Amino acid sequence: MNIKAKSIPEITVVIPSYNQSNYLGSAINSVLLQDLAVELIVMDGGSIDGSMSVLEKYKNELTYWQSEKDSGQAAAINNGMKYGSAPYVCWLNSDDLFLPGGLRALLNAIKEDDKAPFVYGNVFTDSEFSGSREPTAVEKFDENRLANKCIISQPGTLIRRSAWEALDGLDAQYHMSMDYDLWWRLYKNFSSPRYISDFVAVNRDHQSTKTRNNRREHYRESMQVVKKHYGSIPIRWWLAQPYSVWYKAFLQKVRVFFTSNG
Repeated sequence: MNIKAKSIPEITVVIPSYNQSNYLGSAINSVLLQDLAVELIVMDGGSIDGSMSVLEKYKNELTYWQSEKDSGQAAAINNGMKYGSAPYVCWLNSDDLFLPGGLRALLNAIKEDDKAPFVYGNVFTDSEFSGSREPTAVEKFDENRLANKCIISQPGTLIRRSAWEALDGLDAQYHMSMDYDLWWRLYKNFSSPRYISDFVAVNRDHQSTKTRNNRREHYRESMQVVKKHYGSIPIRWWLAQPYSVWYKAFLQKVRVFFTSNG
């Protein structure tokens, strides 16, 4: 564990991580290379790979870090935020990156809009399967569009600490869609976020991402979030969910029909 004081930080950045030693150093570097003062906090969930070596390398640059078992990603992020005091907060998953100047663009935008509880920008997705870099599906804010899909990419966001603390941060009951739920709660309790067109961060798509390996659970949680905040679930969610119960029921009826009429 290491604690280091930072002078006049503008942003608190929390990096949650677990067994991501291949990416953790790059994530940390992308924060340290931003052109502003930050409090960088790493909450490692007790990794058993090479993550401790990475943390030892950067320990003098971190405001706080720990490596111990936690209660999940959302709980780790919530706990990490308590070790900072900057007026704006965000988190960066350990396999994602900030682009140079990304945090500055977000900070300038949120300072220009006193009403926005958070701001968000465009994000690239780097595919480790194809080697390509493509824009993530981010859109200008609209409630109906948010109900149909998460049009906000988490690595490209910056939140007012006052709004974060008023809502007690992330809802730790969610393990896949905690960010989607947070965007809804910030919007419903305060006002619409501000969108900027700048590309500010990079999301990595690789074989071990939580979303890729738990797509059914991700859809289940997301649909629960939409139902809670929007009041109904748009048809798109039912049609798009992987191996949905409706699709499986349809296939079963097809099998029964052909078996009965074979």
